[in-house]
Amino acid sequence: MDKEQSIKSVNELIEKFDQMKKKDKMDLSSDQDLTLAIMNLVGIEEHLFFSGAKTGKTEYYNLITTVREMRKELLKEIIKEYEGEVWCISKHLLAASYRLMEVGTKQLDMGKKEKAYQLFDKAYSLYSLFWGLNMKLVSAEGIKKIDDNAMNVHDTEKKGFMGKLGELVKKAVDCCIE
Repeated sequence: MDKEQSIKSVNELIEKFDQMKKKDKMDLSSDQDLTLAIMNLVGIEEHLFFSGAKTGKTEYYNLITTVREMRKELLKEIIKEYEGEVWCISKHLLAASYRLMEVGTKQLDMGKKEKAYQLFDKAYSLYSLFWGLNMKLVSAEGIKKIDDNAMNVHDTEKKGFMGKLGELVKKAVDCCIE
């Protein structure tokens, strides 16, 4: 991707973001809260599985279906239209983001701050990618790896694609706006 294409790509992201704000398609503050609830439901599914496996009690396994149905219903409130594997990718992006936050928090408790911060950055990158896909700010086919820190060699901020997407998500998903 040359400099012109990179600038065009970032400008298109900003334009799509601005259009989403103008159309007021989503209540992003509520949707952000909803994604956190969905992440926790995924965590509950995992704990029910492990509790069933560790205790041998099938009633834990039986509860998974109830929690899974609730998670699917709530995810439909955010992901109204999707193609291909976007639904499943979205679920896994939220699940991985949640798990990285959990591991990061444990690292922080152990005094391993730098490791925790790295995990938190990764969690937020995955969370931003979730929003980018579902707000149609990014297309999976348009994502190409340039390097870890830059959109191109002329990128002075060196935040890369995920960093720039994260900045857009920060602007769009402001939980303090009611």
